[in-house]
Amino acid sequence: MKIVIDKHIPYIAGVVEPVADVVYAAAADIDVPLVKDARALIVRTRTRCDATLLDGSSVELICTAAIGTDHIDLDYCRAHGIAVANAPGCNAPAVAQWTLATIARWLDKRHLSPTSLTLGVVGVGHVGSIVARWAQRAGMSVLRNDPPRAEREDETDFCALNELLEKSDIITFHTPLTREGKHRTFHLCDSDFLASATRCRLLINAARGGILDERALDSWNGDLALDCWENEPRINSDLLQRCFVATPHIAGYSLEGKQRATAAAVRALEHHFGWNLRLPFVPPGTDDDGLTLADIAASYDPFLDTEALRRDGGASFEALRNRYTLRHEPQFKQ
Repeated sequence: MKIVIDKHIPYIAGVVEPVADVVYAAAADIDVPLVKDARALIVRTRTRCDATLLDGSSVELICTAAIGTDHIDLDYCRAHGIAVANAPGCNAPAVAQWTLATIARWLDKRHLSPTSLTLGVVGVGHVGSIVARWAQRAGMSVLRNDPPRAEREDETDFCALNELLEKSDIITFHTPLTREGKHRTFHLCDSDFLASATRCRLLINAARGGILDERALDSWNGDLALDCWENEPRINSDLLQRCFVATPHIAGYSLEGKQRATAAAVRALEHHFGWNLRLPFVPPGTDDDGLTLADIAASYDPFLDTEALRRDGGASFEALRNRYTLRHEPQFKQ
């Protein structure tokens, strides 16, 4: 049995070899000939899994070592009996770390106190929930906007988007990227959104690039912190220079997050094929009791990654992402 695995997925080398023939490949090399006789794929978000790649193949399982699935044509997979497994919440503490570390640096540079500001969190899933909790612990007022959750749960826990836009000093996005449906998030942050965000002084996106319409940002006068970009890896170099923080889609790149993602992919293989595989590590938990804003700021400096990305105008985006030195989440710092 042949299994194709993205070679940049860490901690998985040697795990599947006892039960299958494993081929490791860069995302750019996971193509039709390679996939044709594979039974399963373990990929990252850089591999588009759709009819172009999968038609005529033997693939019956796709595991993505990430939270999102917008790189996978789920309708095609359902129609062709291909199971799909992702890793929900795997890197949520790391993305929250990036977000709060960025806010901490911004507060310091702008000589502001967290207790004087309101944070608007758009999307309150795995990541947004942690961001909201950590921000409240730091003394910030927090507004939560999540229409799908508001429809399912107690609406008093959430606010309407127009209220969030009116009252938030900082707005951070933590939604999936959806292009259709009632709660579409593609270009959610457009010119109308920005015109209504009258108090906002810092706009943060560590979710998906397409949530922000980058053309609309031409008229935005506030500070920007971007980890996710439209048209990655060929990012807007002018926008890069304008950003307060700008990083190459590495907000979720913690050692612990990667271990959780790899563990989720391996467990999906076990469930699908009935295997019993041995991981070389124990997947970490996400305990954050007592974590302070100072702890988070000390655990990660986003300015270092910003400087690295700016050196060549963003041309090294993909190389920096692939060679990124995984950091520790704040609750696991040594």
